[in-house]
Amino acid sequence: MANSSMPSAGPRPAKVRCTGTWLQRHGLGDGPPTPLLTTRLAVRRRARLLGSVLLAALYIAAALVQATDRLTTAAFGGLWPRRATLVLVLSVLIIGLVLARTLLDAWVRRVDRQAGAALARRVAHPVQLGWRILLGWRYAVLVAGTFAGAFALGVSALAVGEGTARYAAVVLLVAVAGVGLGAALQLRELLARPVVAEDEVSLTADVIMRIEDARDSTAPSMFLGLPVVLLLGSAPGWWNAAALGFMVLGLAAVIAVEARAPSCAATARQVVGVG
Repeated sequence: MANSSMPSAGPRPAKVRCTGTWLQRHGLGDGPPTPLLTTRLAVRRRARLLGSVLLAALYIAAALVQATDRLTTAAFGGLWPRRATLVLVLSVLIIGLVLARTLLDAWVRRVDRQAGAALARRVAHPVQLGWRILLGWRYAVLVAGTFAGAFALGVSALAVGEGTARYAAVVLLVAVAGVGLGAALQLRELLARPVVAEDEVSLTADVIMRIEDARDSTAPSMFLGLPVVLLLGSAPGWWNAAALGFMVLGLAAVIAVEARAPSCAATARQVVGVG
């Protein structure tokens, strides 16, 4: 039976072209877009696209839920029992997103395992990748800082908020903790993931993909966006200003870190010891 991740008919031309573009972008243009690389990169493109769609859907759905809740409460003269319903719906949305991201990660791992099992030979690398290689200290500080900031905003809203703001703050704290735990587990899995490579080019590409996976799974977008989406308008005015400032400063920090941090390709080449 043919392996589902590497069909006998070969990858589609569009996927091969995308792989060639990826190799050129990362300075690996001398290597051909092999079926192994094409398969692994294709599943990552799909997973990241779906992840972005899910994140946007969460933000839109959370905003709609809160807007509907406020309109319904106003229509009933403030007597609509909104708190329990609001917390329940927001919690379901957060849990659904975390579960969906977990399933996407599992999908990528499964395709990698299938692609590796289909190889006639595999190469290995003696260097054990650590978090400093996968993330780099700049990115690690950025992720830790945004996590701490989002958690602090949740605690402050829980302490000073009333009514819906306090309940939404509980959802925010649970969401931040859940996303942080999921990112830590994903990073741990990436550190232990076996190498899937058949030559020097695919070995360098494997390290690049692992670094990209680590940075994608720990991206601070959730920590920056959740406080604003869940609590903006419900908390006191100073808190709303602090949440917006946190998001703006966080986005500026992301841009600065991405501009100054070594590229994934440069880090991978240093690890593998090529060029």
